[in-house]
Amino acid sequence: MAVPGYMDRILRVDLTAGSCTPADLPGEWKHLFLGGRGLGVGILSSQMSPRSDALAPENPLVLAAGPLTGSGMPLGSRYSVISRSPLSGTLASSNCGGFFGPELKRAGFDAVVIRGRASRPSVLWIHDGTAEIRDAGASWGMTTSDAMARVREDLAGPKARVACIGPAGERLSRMAAIVSDHGRVAGRGGLGAVMGSKLLKAVAAKGSFSREPPDPEQFQQVRDEMRDLVERSGITKGSLHRYGTANLVRLINEAHLLPTRNFRESHFPEAEGITGEKMAETILERVTGCHSCAVACGREVRVGNQAIHGPEYETIWAFGPDCGVSSLEAIARANHLCNELGLDSVSTGATIACAMELSEQAHLPERIRFGDRDAVVDLVRKIGYREGIGDAMAEGSYRFALRCGHPEFSISVKGQELPGYDPRGLVGQGLEYATSVRGACHVYGNMAYPEVYGIPVRLDPLTQEGKAEWTKWMQDQAAAIDSLGICMFTLRVFSPALHARMTAAATGLPVTEESLLLAGERCWNLQKIFNLRAGIGKADDTLPPRLLQEPVTSGPARGQVWQRQPLLDAYYAVRGWDGEGRPTPATLARLALTPVLVQGGAIPTGENS
Repeated sequence: MAVPGYMDRILRVDLTAGSCTPADLPGEWKHLFLGGRGLGVGILSSQMSPRSDALAPENPLVLAAGPLTGSGMPLGSRYSVISRSPLSGTLASSNCGGFFGPELKRAGFDAVVIRGRASRPSVLWIHDGTAEIRDAGASWGMTTSDAMARVREDLAGPKARVACIGPAGERLSRMAAIVSDHGRVAGRGGLGAVMGSKLLKAVAAKGSFSREPPDPEQFQQVRDEMRDLVERSGITKGSLHRYGTANLVRLINEAHLLPTRNFRESHFPEAEGITGEKMAETILERVTGCHSCAVACGREVRVGNQAIHGPEYETIWAFGPDCGVSSLEAIARANHLCNELGLDSVSTGATIACAMELSEQAHLPERIRFGDRDAVVDLVRKIGYREGIGDAMAEGSYRFALRCGHPEFSISVKGQELPGYDPRGLVGQGLEYATSVRGACHVYGNMAYPEVYGIPVRLDPLTQEGKAEWTKWMQDQAAAIDSLGICMFTLRVFSPALHARMTAAATGLPVTEESLLLAGERCWNLQKIFNLRAGIGKADDTLPPRLLQEPVTSGPARGQVWQRQPLLDAYYAVRGWDGEGRPTPATLARLALTPVLVQGGAIPTGENS
């Protein structure tokens, strides 16, 4: 039976055979996985072998929207890309805003499952319930903005939305991203390389379908209440709106939590020149927002005579303090190149910082020094096109540092680079990094919310007390939000109970706070189980040696390192996992996962490193 909030259709694409086949969305999947990330993980966990290479044709790629994507609920713009990560080897997802997700639903589908490899560069064109595979020879090799324009010109029309890869994805960089709306990026995990391995340049969507909520009057009432709550919260006219996510630069730096020069320090003396406030004073042209967004945290900036998408906090950190660079314009140029070439700016900046330290320690013949802003911009280009040293760096910092004989200089977890918060001063954030099922990540359960901002409660950032419980709760909630198709910034305003109320109003399903968090926990455990089968086990739930052995040199956390035990044991116990980090039979039964796991085989019984 059709359910409002869903299109009730999945598109199955076989690029090898050249076929596009619509299929019904099973009703039970809505209850088990909600949509978005959860739906993609649910589809892949029983159909994808953990033994297959991430860049092999048989590795599927899923694009999935959630029930709140395009619903009209505040900040309901998101979609997820799900596959095995070429960077970390995990079952990973990458989340993206903008306008592509809502257009995919208007085109008639909740999710697209893509398998195989095309015989030539191709575009997947989805429109009003139908789909076809078209030739992309004219756009292959183009930057993302040129490719979007060409795809629209060739087959989609100006109102179509396009998600595409750039030269980095075509060249199978393990840091390659998928870009839509010129500056909205599904960045982490290298899933753009999965598209590139399939010779899939772009997915274009355009449609006119819509689904009315079950009770339009009640839906309107809930939507108005939520919009009012967003307005009254202050984030629509507060620092997030005025300065974007870059408003964090000053806050995190003053707390001595801003990783600097490849995490050797936690404070950047020149940070005032790269804050969101400085951006607003100097290069900001206008603010931008996603579909149904009242916050508008996006930036458009002018550098020289060019108007470009402005850098977010993580990007400013990665190309700025982590590389010792204090030029806002250089950071903006590096960010623009990442968007054009299709690169994850966090991993790219962190890999450049790693190369700088390797060079400084004479482990690299090339001279690359901290603070060299021109080198940063040049290296982004070289990584995107795999030119010179950029060829090796395109593999990510861990493989690059390992090749140089010093993997300890890669500040990564499970092969994915850490974002811009020093976990030696944020115990819970460190636990989230260490246990994240896609590799180091903050948006998979951002413990900076309670440890820095005091949302939903204020936690002492330097204590271990309660961190296992809160980390699990934040991770489950983040998975649920990714599955709903709504922005993570709603965490600043909405509780799980309110997210559940919005979902119930949009779909008519009996979604509660408990069932919402249970769906998030189910998604988390499925990703964990895949990783275990892939050989990613307890030994990988840790932080880089530097953060375990080298104390912070300044600020409230001075003298501190991140202590893995007993945090990890407590976390495993709270999750209902055994001492090796494996979900117990009781946990699988509680999450109703046993039927899903039958096709995937048994969970390994020994620790995997």
